Amino acid sequence: MAKAKVTKEKPLKRERAAPTPSTASQSYGDAMSRVEEILQKIEEGEVDVDELSGLVQEAAELVSLCRSKIREAEVQVETIAEKLEIGAPDTADDEDEDE
Repeated sequence: MAKAKVTKEKPLKRERAAPTPSTASQSYGDAMSRVEEILQKIEEGEVDVDELSGLVQEAAELVSLCRSKIREAEVQVETIAEKLEIGAPDTADDEDEDE
């Protein structure tokens, strides 16, 4: 029997998928639900090979969107916390006045 020649391919560079206009308008919850749906389909073997790369691309775009939404929320929370700290009265001075 003849052995098949195995060649090693160079790994592809991993590029971050930018959210497409169709995914950018989705909520975080909707995007995560779709990612979970895609993963379940792949894990259960319900995906045709021809469909696989498209689903992986879609999942990558959705994950990128979710990360972006998380970063935006972190910035908003930090901004709010900073505003609260600036506007909060200094309680240490109030305690000294009572004594």
